[in-house]
Amino acid sequence: MAAGRFLAMGLALAAAAPALAAPALAAPAPRYAATITRTTQGIPHIVARDFAGLGYGSGYSAAQDNGCVIAELAVTVRGERSLWFGAEGKVTIGFSEIPNLESDFYSRVIADLPLFEAGFRASSADNRAMLDGFAAGYNRFLRDHPAGLAPSCRGQPWVRPLGHDDMLLIINAAMVQASSAPMARFIAGAAPPARPAAKAASLAPAALIPADLPLPAPAAAQGLGSNGWAFGRDLTANRRGLVVGNPHFPWTGPNRFRRLHLTIPGSFDAMGAGLVFTPFVAIGFTRDVAWTHTVTTAQHFTLFDLPLDPADPTTYLVDGKPEKMTERSIRVAVKDGAPVTRTLYATRYGPAIAAPAAGLPWTATHAFAIRDAGQGNQRGGDAWLAIARARTVQQIRQAIGTTLGIPYVNTIAADRSGHALYADVTTVPNVSQTKWDQCVTLAGKTPIARNAGVTILDGSRAACDWDIAPGTPAPGLMPIEDQATLIRTDYVQNSNDSYWLSNFKAPFEPHSPLLGPWGTQQNMRTRIGISLLDDLKSIEPASARALILGNRVFAAELVLDQLLALCPARADLAPACAVLAKWDRHVEVDSRGALLFLNFWGRTGQIRNFWANPFDLEKPITRPADLNPDATPPILDALAAAAADMTQRGIALDAPLGSVQVSLRGGERIAIPGGPGSAGILNAMQSSWTPEGLTPVHGSSYMQVVSFDANGPEAQSMLSYSQSTNPESPWYADGTRAFSARQWLPLPFTRAQIAAAQVGKPLTISE
Repeated sequence: MAAGRFLAMGLALAAAAPALAAPALAAPAPRYAATITRTTQGIPHIVARDFAGLGYGSGYSAAQDNGCVIAELAVTVRGERSLWFGAEGKVTIGFSEIPNLESDFYSRVIADLPLFEAGFRASSADNRAMLDGFAAGYNRFLRDHPAGLAPSCRGQPWVRPLGHDDMLLIINAAMVQASSAPMARFIAGAAPPARPAAKAASLAPAALIPADLPLPAPAAAQGLGSNGWAFGRDLTANRRGLVVGNPHFPWTGPNRFRRLHLTIPGSFDAMGAGLVFTPFVAIGFTRDVAWTHTVTTAQHFTLFDLPLDPADPTTYLVDGKPEKMTERSIRVAVKDGAPVTRTLYATRYGPAIAAPAAGLPWTATHAFAIRDAGQGNQRGGDAWLAIARARTVQQIRQAIGTTLGIPYVNTIAADRSGHALYADVTTVPNVSQTKWDQCVTLAGKTPIARNAGVTILDGSRAACDWDIAPGTPAPGLMPIEDQATLIRTDYVQNSNDSYWLSNFKAPFEPHSPLLGPWGTQQNMRTRIGISLLDDLKSIEPASARALILGNRVFAAELVLDQLLALCPARADLAPACAVLAKWDRHVEVDSRGALLFLNFWGRTGQIRNFWANPFDLEKPITRPADLNPDATPPILDALAAAAADMTQRGIALDAPLGSVQVSLRGGERIAIPGGPGSAGILNAMQSSWTPEGLTPVHGSSYMQVVSFDANGPEAQSMLSYSQSTNPESPWYADGTRAFSARQWLPLPFTRAQIAAAQVGKPLTISE
């Protein structure tokens, strides 16, 4: 669809208003009103007189760009996927793909609307207005332009207006997607022994939780991550703050970012990006501050180990007294099939959960329950509104500490005065090291539980529940004073390791185990990031952009020379070694040899004693290092397997990266740079093999480099997968082409800048 036609869908609203005779009385002001101006790459600049109007314009523009994504998300949180798409289909919940049926039961289990409504009512009037306005704006677009949706959902019966309850469900789902959501199948299929949860001829109870289903890895270890750097006046050329945001997030589904700019003249002005289903700027900047987020290693739920009444596996004991689990019968409608009914159970702590493969079965003597600190959190909007109102990083720290509404991400920020903030402050259960030592059960000390980042507390003792700290917005949350924050004038950083080395020169002392590991091996992105930052004498926006998209492969810098030295031992590896010898050791679209090395590197994790010099607490950035000569045979076998795999796929060993790693936009193949973060690539890109080649699944998404001058912010950004998911939109592929070519987009912030970059005419909507 041409840009003019796409814009006309909105412009027609303004033109369609009939002329009115002079009224006897002034018409009442509309409840919602906003003006939307689009600039290059489709960025909507939304101006309104109040927060209801900002939400309205945000929702309308979100529907224009990603209406089908939001409509499908609403089906998911309502627990209706099996009804519309079939029980056997798949959906991503908690960043993992699970069957629709399991998603529906999980969504119904956590849908505590009275709790969510109470949280909504306790939030600020501005937050409530933004959320209500977002639904109204989304519904306005659906009502006026149903044909403006993408072909994937246009005219489908499951596309329905967003109601108030839908927004509560959507926000809650976002708050728990890195906590209980990864456990969705274990919650949806939990059943006491001899009491199958499912009642449907088409579904055997034994299939509810596959016997080999492991506990999911922590979110920060799943490739979901990000690099966040903030610099203070000691390092910046102009002695003001500078922020580099490089979040790695999914390329499909509702966890895509979109760029937006929200302005209430004279009182509120924030620009950046937010997830497509919310009205807020979640990563961005104002005249005085800039901020970004990275997925934290902190835990946001705990399990509780429950001894059971020997006579009843649905009665558990707390302080020696029996408590009956509550039962809830949930019926899920299934497309072209019989409905499925399950009886699911809950405890004082939360829903029952069972994970047999992880040593957490529901037996006649023991059960487990999950308590999620994000459940009922309707405070996220207030956190991001408060960040956008802040003038300094000290005020940002206060904002996130007061709301405790940030769900699962670190906050990295800088301000005009040249201060930089690192804050691992999220909705964390208030469990101290002392309580951990006293209350974690044997099940919580197994390697399976520890590797999954799961804390299992003794549910038989009420004293082992989360501590209640005065002043927190919800009982049982860890106060900011016990979480990790740091304000510096040189730099802070995070690439999804724990708080420990947020500044290498000033490492943190150990905090609660629930904030993540301390003194452990750092990931490759952390290592290359700190090695770059710790050597800096000065930085300015251009050099910051060059660093974050330098596309270096740190793993190759560590091992490739030694690997090549081993090559003469295997004559069959001569072609592969010749390719690697000529490789530029980068992951640019024209890099030849990158595909072969990355294929090899992905196989090295299974090699025992791969490193000659293992992790050293005193040298966390330079260790581990050096290939172990004793591991030479399996190392060369890994290279041979990588070469054979590429040959089998019909790919030349020296094929340019961008000829294979591509994003499809219609019939266009757009070359994509970058590679897996596990190889120490800051421009992290995790891709999956498809018939078209390597297709990005998640990785670099909304990127920003923000600095400040005497007049305000100077920001440049990329949106790797473009603004819109609608193939008929003019903003479906332009951002992806720019990312492929490493073309940064200056973000227009002032009126003059917006006017200069304007695309089409502004649209004013109201009702």
